[in-house]
Amino acid sequence: MNKIEFPFLLVSLTGKCQRFCLKFLLLVVCLLIITTVINIDTALAGSKDDRYEGNIFVVFAGNGSLVPPKQTLEQSLAEHKPILLTFYIDDSRDCKQYAVFISQTQALYGREVRIIPVSVDAIPPKKVYNANEPGYYYSGSVPQIVVFDQSGKVVLNKNGQVPFEEIDDKFRQVFNLVPRDQSIKYQQRSFNEYSSELSP
Repeated sequence: MNKIEFPFLLVSLTGKCQRFCLKFLLLVVCLLIITTVINIDTALAGSKDDRYEGNIFVVFAGNGSLVPPKQTLEQSLAEHKPILLTFYIDDSRDCKQYAVFISQTQALYGREVRIIPVSVDAIPPKKVYNANEPGYYYSGSVPQIVVFDQSGKVVLNKNGQVPFEEIDDKFRQVFNLVPRDQSIKYQQRSFNEYSSELSP
């Protein structure tokens, strides 16, 4: 008789284990859904808030080639090339929105201009900075841009979201280009135009 009861007890225990496992699984799924619904807004990156979501050039401008900068300010000044020094912080809504303009500037002038984004958090605190260090030009607010000509002279130093046109005008002066109102408007071709020219 003990042999007959043993399989019955085994089936009974298995049934209890199955019910326990189903209840546990249901509880885990419910907790997962609740935490997802409660924290859904923190998972979305937003350019209109002051939260940290990652590097602003990668997340909001879609341009990871700007960070880290390829050269320091000292190296760039020694090359005698124009420089765009931009100060930013990753958890500032103004910097997040302005990252697109820096990326746009790189698209037009990236081959001839050294673009050096500097996170304000990375500037070492010192009492006195040399003229070849970014801290020398930092004014205390972000975003801030500083444009240098080939000789290392500052031709533009402004805080806030400086319009792209103002930066473009300064680089046109630095490179001795035609003013924007006298030049032909730059228009990119669509992808299909390139494809149709390449096909026989």
